[in-house]
Amino acid sequence: MSEALQHDIVIVGGGGAGLRAAIAVAELDPTLSVAVVSKVYPMRSHTVAAEGGAAAVIKDNDSLDAHCYDTISGSDWLADQDAVELFVREAPKELIQLEHWGCPWNREPDGHVAVRPFGGMNIERTWFAADKTGFHMLHTLFQTLLKYDEVVRYDEWFATKLLVEDGRCQGVAAIELRTGQVRCIAAKAVILSTGGAGRIFPFTTNGAIKTGDGMALAYRAGVPLKDMEFVQYHPTGLPGTGILITEAARSEGGVLLNKHGERYLSNYDLGEALDVHDPKHPQMRSMELGPRDRLSQAFVKEHEKGNTIDSPFGDVVHLDIRHLGEKKINKLLPFVRELAKNYAGIDPVHEPIPVRPVVHYMMGGIHTDVDTATPLPGLYAVGECACISINGANRLGSNSLTKLLVFGARAGKAAAQYVGGCGAISVAAIQSQAVDEQARITALLNKPDGSERIVSLRTDMYHAMESGAGIFRDESSLKRTCETLAEVRGRLRNIQLDDRSNCFNTELIAALELENMIDIANAVAHSALARTESRGSHQRTDFPDRDDANFLKHSMAYRTDEGPPRLEYLDVVITRWPPAERTYGAKPVETAGE
Repeated sequence: MSEALQHDIVIVGGGGAGLRAAIAVAELDPTLSVAVVSKVYPMRSHTVAAEGGAAAVIKDNDSLDAHCYDTISGSDWLADQDAVELFVREAPKELIQLEHWGCPWNREPDGHVAVRPFGGMNIERTWFAADKTGFHMLHTLFQTLLKYDEVVRYDEWFATKLLVEDGRCQGVAAIELRTGQVRCIAAKAVILSTGGAGRIFPFTTNGAIKTGDGMALAYRAGVPLKDMEFVQYHPTGLPGTGILITEAARSEGGVLLNKHGERYLSNYDLGEALDVHDPKHPQMRSMELGPRDRLSQAFVKEHEKGNTIDSPFGDVVHLDIRHLGEKKINKLLPFVRELAKNYAGIDPVHEPIPVRPVVHYMMGGIHTDVDTATPLPGLYAVGECACISINGANRLGSNSLTKLLVFGARAGKAAAQYVGGCGAISVAAIQSQAVDEQARITALLNKPDGSERIVSLRTDMYHAMESGAGIFRDESSLKRTCETLAEVRGRLRNIQLDDRSNCFNTELIAALELENMIDIANAVAHSALARTESRGSHQRTDFPDRDDANFLKHSMAYRTDEGPPRLEYLDVVITRWPPAERTYGAKPVETAGE
């Protein structure tokens, strides 16, 4: 094996969170050497697919407390309120900083930044760049990063193991995809920013690269995964592909219709009963912007009533934006029109868009504090792979892009400060671990007599998660899912690969990603089975009520070598907003100390 590559900080993941962390390190201490390890070219990271916008208080009719309350209420009171307050306070300066770096936010006629409404919010506070916000944000961050020579990129390298020695994380082992060689990348601190794990489900907005890699790396190193039972469905994905039709389509006035042409959401509780049917009533105008979990659940209820629409890819409802007119659609929703044309075969200027709920976001992830530090010294996590926690049981729409900026910056600063006071790297010891990792991967590649195939194992995982751990769950469905996942995990030992080459061996990478996904799926299913209540995106039909007495707590899943994860619980941090009934469209409750 070649000698170890050495840096001060290694960032695993080249999306928005990782790039923001790298910039923060370079700005704080230009003498530090930073490595960004990404299994794809950074501009192919999944941040590029985010469409709708990023939330931050900027208008005079808004307030930090209102943003806090919307986030906490939207989380069904499972968010840590100290983290939420910090996030909301730092959000505006991060979006302003991004503008200074060149992000082209939409403008009002007088030149001020434009904002649009988003799901679960009481006020318009979502900054946007048409409907390609993530694309423009990622471009801005990537172009800004290029001016820092101390940042070294390892594009198309796949991290497979955290290297832990003397009780702290001291680097990663990663495959250089071009050569197939495993290399030791030593560092005094590691930041994981690898995104979510939506690909554990068959129908998702997530790109093929979102296989829970960073979560699995931390999980195997003994770091707990927090709140993994909370998986957000987005109510408007294209059937067949799962491609997202952004919430911005509804924030600009799009409406959801069943097969009778009715705005069916008026028949459901979106947190505050909608018992009015006047189209001009404020609640009727805003109900399509109810919380994502409630809208996804309403779709299932409509399906049970026989009110959904048959399509070649299953039942759908219609998202109608025709009344907005071609000019407005082309100005504010051009990407929605492009996606509908290319992937649904319809022009939304003239026809409604077929949509259905689709797995979108993992509220849970690697357990960290507000500075993004994990319990393992030297290891930090940020972005969707991390649970800080500001999302709780349901993420508020447009908080995620802001989150990767706020906590990406904090991760970079925290890691830079940490490396100034830690000891030297144990290069020989972690190089030895990397040699062992090379041997493990070589053995997998050259296994002579395996009987299992990636596609069959992945398909069985998909079916188990979709049927048993979807929008609605119960004890029997979750037990079946856990049993199937245990079986798939055992069968994984007998996997057989046909491609024995070293250069860009995509079959090998798919096998390693499958290992990661099965670990994450296990954490999701067992955490869901143990939480005997309904809260946010976690809906147990056998336990339909929220249970604050027993479950106003974060679940903490610890990996075991055999069998289910070990589960522990951690109290939610409450500062100024005591748990209350979750309402949509309500004003913040006055609290002591405001």
